[in-house]
Amino acid sequence: MIKAIVFDWGSVLIDYPISASISYCAELLNVDRELFERTFKQYVTMFQKGEIIEDLLWKNISKKLKIQKPTTPSLCREAFHNVYTPKKEMFQLAANLKKNGYKIGFLSNTELPMMNYFKEQQYDMFDVAVFSCVEGTVKPERRIYEILLERLRVKAYEVVLIDDIKEYIKVAQDIGMKGILFENPQQIKRELTAFGVRI
Repeated sequence: MIKAIVFDWGSVLIDYPISASISYCAELLNVDRELFERTFKQYVTMFQKGEIIEDLLWKNISKKLKIQKPTTPSLCREAFHNVYTPKKEMFQLAANLKKNGYKIGFLSNTELPMMNYFKEQQYDMFDVAVFSCVEGTVKPERRIYEILLERLRVKAYEVVLIDDIKEYIKVAQDIGMKGILFENPQQIKRELTAFGVRI
């Protein structure tokens, strides 16, 4: 019997934000987009694990690209805010599932500025939210899934994870969770129903 449904953030609850955020930053910094993306990706896992703070991220990127460090208090937050596009149907689904008695989880590889932005939205449908930047571990590392289960206080087989990356779903399934690879809201509803979840 399913007791908890867990949602990924980017591409599941919101439109994929990274590509648009990279474009925003590259344009603001007057840097070639592909060059900026390659440089940013060198640090993204450390940033998502909370191993470096945003100020150090921009110091490193600025040094590599030989540009002036951004003066914006949080360029990451500014970029994210400008591209943040919620998928209303998915948020409504999460809210409906909570009303139907399910525990609702949130599991994301995300950075501190974006986590703070999430908290500012004051979403009230999530019982548990696990952020990689706080836990020091990212999907698909097994530990972040274990933290999720500990916080939800449920067994792995009682959980459905909705994510847009196959590798992340596979690790969840290896642990014993159910997994749904996100395509669209209608498909998610069909597959949840197939698991016996009341929509």
